[in-house]
Amino acid sequence: MILPALFFYLFATVCVASAVMVIVSRNPVHSVLFLILAFVNAAGLFILMGAEFLGMMLIVVYVGAVAVLFLFVIMMLDVDFVELREGFIQYLPIGIVIGGIFMFELLLVVGAWVINPKVAKTITAAIPTNVSNTEALGLVLYTKYVYYFQLAGMVLLVAMIGAIVLTLRHKAKVKRQNINVQNARTPELAMALRKVASGQGLQDADAAEWVK
Repeated sequence: MILPALFFYLFATVCVASAVMVIVSRNPVHSVLFLILAFVNAAGLFILMGAEFLGMMLIVVYVGAVAVLFLFVIMMLDVDFVELREGFIQYLPIGIVIGGIFMFELLLVVGAWVINPKVAKTITAAIPTNVSNTEALGLVLYTKYVYYFQLAGMVLLVAMIGAIVLTLRHKAKVKRQNINVQNARTPELAMALRKVASGQGLQDADAAEWVK
């Protein structure tokens, strides 16, 4: 039991330290790299607990897709982080309230576990022993906790819509496509014929209108 305990403390320590560095790092690229490190160590903890499916999902989905996507977006977009930090003091009270709510929930969970260590086993569903880890997770997730699963999906959808709304910027000089206007175009609107006298050119106004 000494070797699994050593790996547990190693993965847990690195995971907590990298999670702290995600918040503390001033460089967003470094934050994403520390986030990848936290995911990898969390996957190691899941494998030690016997939940190899969740560990592989962390590696494949979060590290292989989500974290790498974050890294590409941060490196490709020219984000002005100085401007984003200007409203830090303004939203600090709201952040403190939300952080206090999460801290209270964590204290409730830890307190219930300390007072009654068997409380975690009282809410678990009976799982057949002759099924694999992945099948057992699916049986629990899509039967007893199916409504919570759908609610979590709705929360993620709202978060995605909120991120799109907060980051959407309309630029005045960008030409945008209007499908209805394009479909309503007729030959008379798309082109114009001008009779030009021999040896003379179009006037500036006529030329501008013809180009338009």
